[in-house]
Amino acid sequence: MKIDFQSQTPIFLQVSQGLEDEILSGIYGEEEQIPSITELSANYKINPATALKGINLLVDGGIVYKKRGIGMFVASGAVQKLKEKRQEEFYNQYILPLVQEAKRLDIEPAKLQEWIERGFVR
Repeated sequence: MKIDFQSQTPIFLQVSQGLEDEILSGIYGEEEQIPSITELSANYKINPATALKGINLLVDGGIVYKKRGIGMFVASGAVQKLKEKRQEEFYNQYILPLVQEAKRLDIEPAKLQEWIERGFVR
């Protein structure tokens, strides 16, 4: 995970998204421990409250949970939840604008599908 202090994205969101990426890529498997708030704040030179805010987003989403006195762990089913969340975000951020622009340009759905399939081949 990398924190970009120049980014418009708040640091706590970068922490949350970075951990999501690491879970999706298998760095942290389901039921495995993730770094503590202290480790995150020390490693990335951020305020512990900022790290906690990022982790709490994952807790609220059911992605990680706390074992009292032990630490934070990736929840069972977290990968599937993250995939579903990211797919919905992908749809809203990319597909809807793509379709809206295709409509403005009178691009038929079949042509758009053909182009998308061609993009997978490259």
